[in-house]
Amino acid sequence: MSVDLIIFDCDGVLVDSEVISCRAHADVLTRHGYPITPEQVSARFLGRSTRQANLEIETELGRKLTEAYHGDLQDQLFRSFEADLEAIRGIHDVLDVVTQAVCVASSGSHERMRVSLGRTSLYQRLAPNIFSSSQVKNGKPAPDLFLFAAKEMGVAPERCVVIEDSLAGIAGARAAGMTVFGFCGGSHCGGGHAETLREAGADLTFADMHQLPDLVRRVAANALAG
Repeated sequence: MSVDLIIFDCDGVLVDSEVISCRAHADVLTRHGYPITPEQVSARFLGRSTRQANLEIETELGRKLTEAYHGDLQDQLFRSFEADLEAIRGIHDVLDVVTQAVCVASSGSHERMRVSLGRTSLYQRLAPNIFSSSQVKNGKPAPDLFLFAAKEMGVAPERCVVIEDSLAGIAGARAAGMTVFGFCGGSHCGGGHAETLREAGADLTFADMHQLPDLVRRVAANALAG
């Protein structure tokens, strides 16, 4: 096995956004008639597409979420990103040294990634190889987004390594036939997160992004030795 492509999730892997995002979603949903805590948002919707989350919420509410809700959420989320968002520690260093092609495969929208990755000086480093669940029929945990990203990048799935922090992302990468590393270095990752990702099927877990280049080399070398 050679590793020819590293596919990064965005939220919680490239940018430390999950705590900010869950807080914004909980606040706006609660104000629009769907009481929920940031912890519940994280447990239920982390790693899943906005489309899937909204469908589930609308089913429970028995009505569509209003345009005002969507506008309020975007405004609050983007204001919070501009004020507080930071890149995951070490990601710029990693992008400086990895020899493989890299891309992004996120449940978030392109507009959201333009803001979050732009705020952290990552957008210009990764564009145009930035893919969203809005481009495929089924978001994570389905494999569609990862397979789409690999196809667009011209790399076979078995030569891809996916970096994910969510259960939905781990499941989607495994379903795509890709090696998947569970990242547990975001501020939303509490005790036991690494074990949870391993139980979900992550091939390995790590908490310091600086470890990634060596981990990729070791996985490739072990596969060749085997």
